[in-house]
Amino acid sequence: MKFLKLVFDFYLNASIHVAFSVYAFLRITEIYFELPYNENINYFIFFGTITGYNFVKYAGVAKLHHRSLTSGLKVIQIFSFFCFLTLCYYGCLMDVKTLLFSIPFIALTVLYAVPFLSGFDKNLREVSYLKIIVVGFVWAGFTVWVPLVDVGKEISLNIVLLFLQRFLVVVVLILPFDIRDVQYDAISLQTIPKKIGIEKTKKLGLMFLVFSLLLEYFLTIATGLRIPFMMFLFLLIIFLMRAKKEQSKYYSSFWVESLPIVWWLLLLGFHNI
Repeated sequence: MKFLKLVFDFYLNASIHVAFSVYAFLRITEIYFELPYNENINYFIFFGTITGYNFVKYAGVAKLHHRSLTSGLKVIQIFSFFCFLTLCYYGCLMDVKTLLFSIPFIALTVLYAVPFLSGFDKNLREVSYLKIIVVGFVWAGFTVWVPLVDVGKEISLNIVLLFLQRFLVVVVLILPFDIRDVQYDAISLQTIPKKIGIEKTKKLGLMFLVFSLLLEYFLTIATGLRIPFMMFLFLLIIFLMRAKKEQSKYYSSFWVESLPIVWWLLLLGFHNI
């Protein structure tokens, strides 16, 4: 049992679970626009998510405590290195146009962790409200724009609406994490819950989800796709409303981040009926 817990914790701490969430969003975009499965892009973004998230989470820790790293963190570093090599492999197989289009999103991920503001001691994460916007924009960019650009889709109203919806959904998915971290974040890190309070944060998230639902009805897609989205939305509302500062260890890091995967599986189920 202890071994299984170690494996599960590694699965979460090494950002494998969040990578599956991003992968699920990619597959959802493929279903919405009836795109062919693209192994190169999907794996490039999957392994890129692991590499990027682990860089953001552990780069500072590794720099400060390089000699005294725990064995668990060392394993994550080695794992991340091999994920980076796999990312490079799939990147070499991708269209150059798609890679070039990905550069701004990659740059934002790097600048999210690397200090470059105010005398090079401040990164994007430490700018009030920018953290959640950057994460939402990068997730939406990689899971909507990139796969559509790769197949040569021209910008249309449908694409813009899906991008906006994906951005809003990702922002709401982040809110339970920010609510959890209210008691841990530095005073200088002005997240939405810290600035306006937990209850107002939940109301704001609810407004975003209502707007996301409206966007779903403006999207010219098959009616059958809307039922799984509404089920996903219902689950997300429940998790948002139940979020609090004193959460269980896996509430946000596993259950909330599982919701995009649940949405994808629901879509597959309705698609095969």
